[in-house]
Amino acid sequence: MSNIPGTPEKRSLWVRLLLMILMAMAFYLAATLLGALALVQFVLAIVAGGPNERLQQLGRGLGRYFRQLTDFLSFASEEAPFPFSDWPSGD
Repeated sequence: MSNIPGTPEKRSLWVRLLLMILMAMAFYLAATLLGALALVQFVLAIVAGGPNERLQQLGRGLGRYFRQLTDFLSFASEEAPFPFSDWPSGD
């Protein structure tokens, strides 16, 4: 397998398969967390009269994390998402 200058060394497909399994599990965990966050935000909107800003930032960060996960799982990106890289900012 030749390496194009300026591109990162490609990892073995078996290592990528292992990472893909881990990232698929992270996807489902993050989806569960997003569901809980949506429920909490809904309750806060009823009780406090509006959503929590910090939870909104977490939700935006989760959205960006889903993007990183789907890019990695669909081979659109070679960079493995969190915890192998930084958590995406919610700003």
